[in-house]
Amino acid sequence: MLGDEAIAQGAIDGGMSGIYAYPGTPSTEILEFVQHAPLAKERNIHRLWSTNEKTAMECGLGMSYAGKRVMVCMKHVGLNVAADPFVNSAITGANGGLIYTIADDPSMHSSQNEQDSRALAKFALIPVFEPSNQQEAYDMAYSGFQFSEKYKLPVMLRITTRLAHSRSGVARKEVKPENSVKLPENPTQFVLLPAIARKQYKDLLKKQELLEMESENSVFNKYIDADNKSMGIIACGLAYNYLLENYEDGKVPYPVLKLGQYPLPKKMIQRMVNECDSILVLEDGYPVVEELLKGFLGIGINVKGRLDGTVPRDGELDPNIVASALGIKQEFGSDKPKIVENRPPSFCSGCGHIDTYSAMNEVVDRYGRGRVFADIGCYTLAALPPFNAINSCVDMGASVTMAKGASDAGLRPAVAVIGDSTFTHSGITGLLDAVVENTPMTLIISDNGTTGMTGGQESNAVGKVEDICKGIGVDPNHIRVITPLKKNHEENVKIMQEEFEYNGLSVIVSRRECIQTLKRRNAMKFAKKMD
Repeated sequence: MLGDEAIAQGAIDGGMSGIYAYPGTPSTEILEFVQHAPLAKERNIHRLWSTNEKTAMECGLGMSYAGKRVMVCMKHVGLNVAADPFVNSAITGANGGLIYTIADDPSMHSSQNEQDSRALAKFALIPVFEPSNQQEAYDMAYSGFQFSEKYKLPVMLRITTRLAHSRSGVARKEVKPENSVKLPENPTQFVLLPAIARKQYKDLLKKQELLEMESENSVFNKYIDADNKSMGIIACGLAYNYLLENYEDGKVPYPVLKLGQYPLPKKMIQRMVNECDSILVLEDGYPVVEELLKGFLGIGINVKGRLDGTVPRDGELDPNIVASALGIKQEFGSDKPKIVENRPPSFCSGCGHIDTYSAMNEVVDRYGRGRVFADIGCYTLAALPPFNAINSCVDMGASVTMAKGASDAGLRPAVAVIGDSTFTHSGITGLLDAVVENTPMTLIISDNGTTGMTGGQESNAVGKVEDICKGIGVDPNHIRVITPLKKNHEENVKIMQEEFEYNGLSVIVSRRECIQTLKRRNAMKFAKKMD
């Protein structure tokens, strides 16, 4: 198999229910293989192309939310397009196993740069698997879902062009069953409001020590001792094969650390540093390990700061933190008056979102909570009491694509809520993915005619929402417009119920002007009248 094909087969055999991707060399063959694989057809694994890498990753996140195992594939520069959900998904974590397969292209054979995706994974604090051959590529894809579910984290499977497009024999393993739909145990896991995100980021930091222990014991990381200690060699991924090819018997005379799983196994590296006179790092791409080796052991330099705990790893600095780092006892702000304590945000009195969610909750309760995906905007406040109405808030546009991914996984009805401004920012492409497949889901566009959360700037969607939906192919018979007012509650409930039951894509435009812009507009009218 090609390396790409081995990854695809490993994912299928590992119980994958869906794969989302955008074509780009050297990753394209992964999804193409799944599209033609007999077992994938038999199991009806979701395997259609996405509009872009960002929508692909968010659909994958939605399928993971629904408890299914899913792979998302792209080339290295595609990861830039998907950077928003990529970084944030480390904080939301995963539910069903979630693997991001990223294909790097050193020497730029068909790319505009040769960036190293391991650097982005380190930035996001996501564990990485890097195979040295096609068999390991299969094995990592096969077992990566289980690893992801063990730590409730997405994992990256990083390959390079030579591994993707070279061939080797692969031994398959027993085919695993697919997961059933299972919602997250924590109903706010995917709601990245700041108060929730701060807590989950602390949890992510705590997991790093456990991930390092996994690397120390991983079958993909191996310390191979030798007598000649004048040099130690760290060989990452495919570089291990390049090393072996220089020795006919495959026996390297120097100690070798074969590295295939990150974060780095610090104890193994410490052993090599202690025993060897010098270290040679062989890695395809950026000097990621080399820079870490020079920096994180702190040899010869006593470095203090966030890494050693002198300063907290998370959060911003303040005078008390700095004082503590300096060994000075200070308690700035200890006498803070109660009037300035934090208060939870809430909808403005008279906000149209209130009536939209009141109607939606009445309908959703007939099916059970846990099926509403929201977005970035004022309406995200519905995650809080008394509404408790939404189950995700990840990044701009993710409501549409996560609902699609959850629907693809079998969660019905699946509902997305997005604002008019966010819809034109990043929601249209996700809706296009749903149009292509006529995905059974309902998108509620809460159209208040402005970008409300950031102060009421003019929205690009004003007067265009229905035409946009029609223009990209939504059935006009299933584009419904409602006015969120208490007097219309029963009618709005009836319309939502009808569209939730429809076995296809529907859009409900809930239109009512933002109460704050209405107040300002009326105030300006009054001022002009007085003039």
